[in-house]
Amino acid sequence: MKLTKQHQLYESDHTLFIKALKAANPAIEEGQREGRALLWDKAPITLTEQDRTSESRVKQQAYVYQNKL
Repeated sequence: MKLTKQHQLYESDHTLFIKALKAANPAIEEGQREGRALLWDKAPITLTEQDRTSESRVKQQAYVYQNKL
């Protein structure tokens, strides 16, 4: 589907706001990268660590809120 030239030049209010915010504070993107690295970029886990972690897990009963009688 081809858009007309009028639609190709359109930028939403949100896009304009983000562009203005990034122009006013260029350090935002670096802060986003640091935050992503902090939460998501983890060091690889070795197989022995993975086995130890899976063996040390406590098994949970099927329905957590039901007491054993």
